[in-house]
Amino acid sequence: MSELNRSIYLVSRPEGMPEKSNFKTVESPVPQPAEGEVLVQTMYLSVDPYMRGRMRDVKSYVPPFPLNEVIVGGVVGRVVESKNPNFAKGDIIAGMLGWSDYSISNGKNIKKIETGAIPVTHALGILGMPGLTAYFGLLEIGKPKEGETVVVSGAAGAVGMVVGQIAKLKGCRVVGIAGTDEKNEYLRSELGFDATVNYKTTTNMRQSLAEACPNGIDVYFDNVGGEITDAVLTLINYQARIVICGQISAYNMEKPDLRPNPFTQLLIKSAMAKGFIASDFANRNQEGLAQLTEWVTQGKLKFKENVVEGLENTVEAFLGLFRGENLGKQLVKVHD
Repeated sequence: MSELNRSIYLVSRPEGMPEKSNFKTVESPVPQPAEGEVLVQTMYLSVDPYMRGRMRDVKSYVPPFPLNEVIVGGVVGRVVESKNPNFAKGDIIAGMLGWSDYSISNGKNIKKIETGAIPVTHALGILGMPGLTAYFGLLEIGKPKEGETVVVSGAAGAVGMVVGQIAKLKGCRVVGIAGTDEKNEYLRSELGFDATVNYKTTTNMRQSLAEACPNGIDVYFDNVGGEITDAVLTLINYQARIVICGQISAYNMEKPDLRPNPFTQLLIKSAMAKGFIASDFANRNQEGLAQLTEWVTQGKLKFKENVVEGLENTVEAFLGLFRGENLGKQLVKVHD
């Protein structure tokens, strides 16, 4: 075990697109667990778009990251020393821990995970927060019905690709929106999406969507916002449902988006839009995980992971989210 612990700190608030200068790697001795605590060696850590919001000093559904402290996110790790009766040395855990080589936990923010046929990294993806976000957002808010058309923006991301596959399991026509031909080909050929739109190359988003959705749009799972959502809302059907999961197009804006609000369409179409976060359904996580695990085990759900090697490349992996570099879940491998 190394004698040094590297940790990545947020040292300044980004203005617009984050830069490497907003972060700093700090080295310190490996911490030692007290009674009731465990020492966890990070195997994989998760970088997620929502973290950009926590870098602002504004009130939101979770507190902002404090400056000059380690950034906290989803981690899969190995217990290397335990003074907690609920965990043993060698246990593989998942939880909210620091962007560090090693972290201390009192056991309340971690849980043991199985190490069988399903990759442990799935605890940060399809069997973790992204999968649960897709499951509850689509089924509880979108309420798709057989034969309906479901449109997913950010469809090649960790949440979007699960949303589309669940919608297919429910008998829907599924249209994905993504930013490269490679991503769109993957959605169609590997995941079974019926049609896709490349938002970066189309010259008319509304026309492209209309061609992909000849019967209009019944459910829109929104991970992006902005002009893409504007175009979608002009095509929604009577009593359509809009699931507002993310607004990545606005995460790096320095000023509020003052474009005309197209939500008049909700009034005209008697449609519903509802925002949510995964923790809204926290008391039903076991239900969601059980169904997702069954579908994964049966081969009904596929999941793509994009793994970057090395803690030192974590910030670059995070910034890549906003450049559209990832296909599927963006992870950083820290230790074997």
